[in-house]
Amino acid sequence: MNDARSDKPHGAGKSSFELIEAGKLFQVLALQPWFTVLDMGCGTGTYSIAMAKIIGDGGRVHAVDLWAEGVERLRERIERRRVKNISPIVADVSRTLPLPGESMDLILMATVLHDLKEAGVQDGALAEARRLLKRHGTFAVVEFKKAPGPPGPPISIRLSPDDVTALVEPFGFARTGLHEIGPCNYLILFAPKVLCNA
Repeated sequence: MNDARSDKPHGAGKSSFELIEAGKLFQVLALQPWFTVLDMGCGTGTYSIAMAKIIGDGGRVHAVDLWAEGVERLRERIERRRVKNISPIVADVSRTLPLPGESMDLILMATVLHDLKEAGVQDGALAEARRLLKRHGTFAVVEFKKAPGPPGPPISIRLSPDDVTALVEPFGFARTGLHEIGPCNYLILFAPKVLCNA
């Protein structure tokens, strides 16, 4: 992917947060006050800020994106709002992140997977998600329905729930849920396979 200091990564700067039913998303995710969360491909951090508000000071959101300008905008937003429980990180989510293994209760990848696949780096990101997720954690993927836009990316790079499942499951995940979270988007949930075979 692109160097963090140079070009803007493909899809950077566009947030789907305004398109989704946030209440429905967060009801399904069942965020708890002690959660440690990773927002993988956070952009300017709209999802991160919303999650940080829900989990409060007892939890932490790690907001990671390769787009340095987006992460800087997030830093400015959290400074203005005096948010204390978000850690912004400029890093490539398809490579090993500076975070300990099995440390995340929830990993959210919100309308990012299609861009990672388009760039050919989804395998690294999914392997890293598996490394970072706790045994009882949840990997949550928000994507655009495979229908013509706008809004959203071209239909040629959109992923259906079956497409997402086919990409994610080989990395040690099992699909546990599928939810509509707005007219344009769906949420698909995965758990580490070890739990499902117990």
